[in-house]
Amino acid sequence: MGDKPIYKRILVKLSGEALAGEQKHGFDWDKVRLICEDIKAVHEMGVQICIVVGGGNIWRGRYGADMDRANADYMGMLATVINSMAIQDVLEHMDLPVRVQTAIEMKELAEPFIRRKAISHLDKGRIVIFGFGTGNPYFTTDSTAALRAAEMEAEVILSAKNVDGVYDSDPVQNANAVMFTSMTYLEVLDKGLKAVDSTAVSLCMDNNIPMHIFALNPPGNIQKAVCGAKIGTFIKGEEKQ
Repeated sequence: MGDKPIYKRILVKLSGEALAGEQKHGFDWDKVRLICEDIKAVHEMGVQICIVVGGGNIWRGRYGADMDRANADYMGMLATVINSMAIQDVLEHMDLPVRVQTAIEMKELAEPFIRRKAISHLDKGRIVIFGFGTGNPYFTTDSTAALRAAEMEAEVILSAKNVDGVYDSDPVQNANAVMFTSMTYLEVLDKGLKAVDSTAVSLCMDNNIPMHIFALNPPGNIQKAVCGAKIGTFIKGEEKQ
């Protein structure tokens, strides 16, 4: 790994649970600050950054098992806006320029998602956070990340999670689970791995956007991934013959 970035424009996908730390719910502000310090370090390297964050630290669909699925999904999307605003606030306290854009209009809180405006923000060195998912139920924030990465013409999706990569089975339940270091889109889909959303993988495959999945811990892993460190699991297309 070098000390220089290998990407000019990235999309960082953060899981909501990562913001909660060990408490699993709400915010661990020390953890959030560490994440934002990592993002700041990448920004200071001149990399253009957009962010999609999940809402699992506030709301997950499983909490509303008896609810209408669409309604539960909208509640989850609202949770992503809360998380987006939290990250924005911490980054701004670090003197970073940040804009939040949402898939539905919330003009008192954020800008509406406008692709050209978001790209303009990136070109001006601002960090852009995309909230409220795709604006539609039945899509995960992984799918949102793939969609926004395609729209922003990001070179890679850096997916920072509580787990350190993609395994052949659940590492929590299976102590012998094996982590993949590199995979193709088709391998992920063929194996039906639950750790990666199939809709997101298909969208990345169609638009040739690699996905790099790794753990947030130890602090600094986002910067390491930007500089090409071989951590976690790297998912890309088939090698051309």
